[in-house]
Amino acid sequence: MKLSTTRDVLSSNSYPGRGIITGLSQDGKTAICAYFIMGRSENSRNRVFEETADGIRTRAFDESKLEDPSLIIYSPARTFGKNIIVTNGDQTDTIYEGLKKGLSFEQSLRSRTFEPDAPNYTPRISSCMNFEGGYSFEISILKSNEGNPDCTDRYNFYYDKPIAGEGRFIHTYVGDGNPLPSFEGEPERVSIGGNIDEFTAEIWEALNEDNKISLYTVFVDVETGKKETRIINKNK
Repeated sequence: MKLSTTRDVLSSNSYPGRGIITGLSQDGKTAICAYFIMGRSENSRNRVFEETADGIRTRAFDESKLEDPSLIIYSPARTFGKNIIVTNGDQTDTIYEGLKKGLSFEQSLRSRTFEPDAPNYTPRISSCMNFEGGYSFEISILKSNEGNPDCTDRYNFYYDKPIAGEGRFIHTYVGDGNPLPSFEGEPERVSIGGNIDEFTAEIWEALNEDNKISLYTVFVDVETGKKETRIINKNK
């Protein structure tokens, strides 16, 4: 699979929707994850990220304009033990509760499907960074079978030895459209470089100006577990 820059992948797609990048720094010492959201409707664009005790959550920027909160208000990132969970919906909580019960990341998601937003049937994308005895990560996508709401296709990708300077990028849509076309294939290989501010800026600047809403990045020292985070919100 071709290794592309994050900038090139994002700038060539006006509407990837929501996306997760998970990987490892060039020196191999820092685990990295990013999550961004985009939106076309006023309800989707009326959001910001804010920090919580164990991650982040979305909230309405202007509460008076909030319409249906069911698919836009959730916790995209939560920490459980030596795991950092990042997803594009309330399945973050499903994974969190599953891990508490001793289930695996993949097992925890078996109770969930794609989002009930016909005709798009937006995929649920999820990532879990694990720091037990080293660093590994998993990525999942739950999507409809070619737009068939009766069938859920489940794909899980496990990276037990992440490569320094590389990440894997998964997003909800391959581009704009009506209905929106779901992501296809394996998570894309993207290069990772720079410190957290450079990495954050590269993603934010490459996202479509009209559609981008918020971005969260986290850098974790693999040896010590020390975390550093950034949040950018278009709504201020």
